[in-house]
Amino acid sequence: MKPFKTQAHIHSLDGQMDEITVLEELGHNSYLVDYRGVKCSAIFNPFNCTYYADDIYGRLEK
Repeated sequence: MKPFKTQAHIHSLDGQMDEITVLEELGHNSYLVDYRGVKCSAIFNPFNCTYYADDIYGRLEK
C-alpha cells in the first residue's frame, strides 16, 4: 500500500476533521496513520467512508 493523505476524525480534537497520512493497513479496517508526526492507530468506517484516528490512546511508540 502506498501512503496517502486524507481527512479523519481526530480523537484529541473531539472528533473534528483534520488531515492524516495513512501509512499501512494493520488488519481488517485497522490502519497505521501519521497525524502531525505522531504514529497512531485508526479505523475506517466503510458505511460512511470515514477514518477515525486515535492520537490519545492509540499512540504507537517506536
